[in-house]
Amino acid sequence: MVLYVAACALLDSDGRILMCERPEGKAHAGLWEFPGGKIEEGERPEQTIVRELREELGVEPCERCLQPFSFVSHAYEEFDLFMPLYLCRQWDGFARSNEGQRLKWVFPDSILDLDLVPADIPLAQELRDRLPKGRRFEK
Repeated sequence: MVLYVAACALLDSDGRILMCERPEGKAHAGLWEFPGGKIEEGERPEQTIVRELREELGVEPCERCLQPFSFVSHAYEEFDLFMPLYLCRQWDGFARSNEGQRLKWVFPDSILDLDLVPADIPLAQELRDRLPKGRRFEK
């Protein structure tokens, strides 16, 4: 079975990426991931990202501002995952945890210091390699 998921790298004005920690009770609890979620029937990936970021983080991304960046195809034991990753530099609101997960802003050159969900690792490597280098400190 293939599970289709869409994810987003929210980039702030300092070039940091917002990462979310998987909450207790979910698969891969305690690991870090890009925000996003399952693509529902009849939904485009961009619509999924807008819906998920609104639900999870209380932000309203600009759908037409979502920039396709890369994708990953990852085989988990229970299913195969296909996940496009989009970049988003414009949204309304302030990111906050609506589902009890911890949030962290990280620079691309330190993103791999996080304990990431397996499917997100190759995407994080691409972000690190392709985005401008940031400072090593985090707010």
